[in-house]
Amino acid sequence: MLRLSLKYRIALILAGFAVITFGLALMLVGTTFRMEELIASIAEEDHSAPGAADRILAARTASHEQAVKLRIIAAAAIFITAGLSLLLFLVFVYQIVVPLRRLTAEAYREGGPARSGNEFKTLSRRVRVLLLDVDQSHSELERSRETLAQTEKLALVGTLAASMAHSIRNPFTSVQMRLFSLSRSLELDDAQKEDMEVIAAEIRRIDTIVQNFLEFSRPPKLKMQPVSPSSVVDSAIRLLEHRLKSYDVSVRVNGLRPLPRVSADPEQLKEVLVNIIVNACEAMSRGGSISIAESTEDHPLLKQVAVIRIRDSGPGICAADLAKVFQPFFSTKADGTGLGLSISQRIISEHRGRLEVESAAGEGAEFIITLPIKEPGG
Repeated sequence: MLRLSLKYRIALILAGFAVITFGLALMLVGTTFRMEELIASIAEEDHSAPGAADRILAARTASHEQAVKLRIIAAAAIFITAGLSLLLFLVFVYQIVVPLRRLTAEAYREGGPARSGNEFKTLSRRVRVLLLDVDQSHSELERSRETLAQTEKLALVGTLAASMAHSIRNPFTSVQMRLFSLSRSLELDDAQKEDMEVIAAEIRRIDTIVQNFLEFSRPPKLKMQPVSPSSVVDSAIRLLEHRLKSYDVSVRVNGLRPLPRVSADPEQLKEVLVNIIVNACEAMSRGGSISIAESTEDHPLLKQVAVIRIRDSGPGICAADLAKVFQPFFSTKADGTGLGLSISQRIISEHRGRLEVESAAGEGAEFIITLPIKEPGG
């Protein structure tokens, strides 16, 4: 089916209007000629009547003048119609068609739909796309506002934590040292020793909370160096060997070969792994297993990446909590600070990587660490 652009459609419409007007004018001119012929035939029939010659001459003159006027009017109508048609055509082209074509061309440059030869349909599709973009931008703006509000709140908490942490830790350090000294110098019965151990444990827990606040309130200072994530995984497992036995948790590492080197801070990366593994152990109160899978994959933005998947056999994370696990101060543990995973995610982000989680209630949890592989010579 032949498709015509808007400009040619308008031209055809105006041309049709001009043709109709021209046809009407020709009919009018033809009518004048027929009138003259009719008057001439009547004059021939009444030529013998007295005074008929004068009347015939006057009638012919009047009809001829009337016919000339009608022909002039018809010719003027034809020219006026042609001029108006041309003027309307130019107005439509330069005031409507040209702007439409510019808008259509702009839509193509902005990734609009494929050219169809119909500017109205093209712009209609583009407007629908723009409306969808507006809705999406509005949703993103709302999320950005929520993120900004959360950031401001965290900045305030971080400032408060940084200003108070040192003042809080110093007295507790002194108390802990005095308790240790007393436990060594005094003869305590079993009940008193147990009380002293509980006090010391609670002081250590407070010290850990304060340390987490300190780490969260300031960005990590990374000491980047080429390192294989596989060696960091092995180091983290060795560090947690006794704790894993106390939780009755077994760890299995799956990898055909050590991962390629990445640019990372080994200590910070080990802290992330330790945090995830300890969380998994605490989630599996009756023991269980942890599987660590190491692989390399292609990433659309980061090119080739090293991927570490840490999966446990615990109870998993319900859908309501899954979106909150990386939020600061969110924890499902009664004595948790809710900062461990938030700090871990920030450390991985500082490495230009990603920390994600996949889980379903009753099916365990899987944390995925993605790190860009160091390019040769980079």
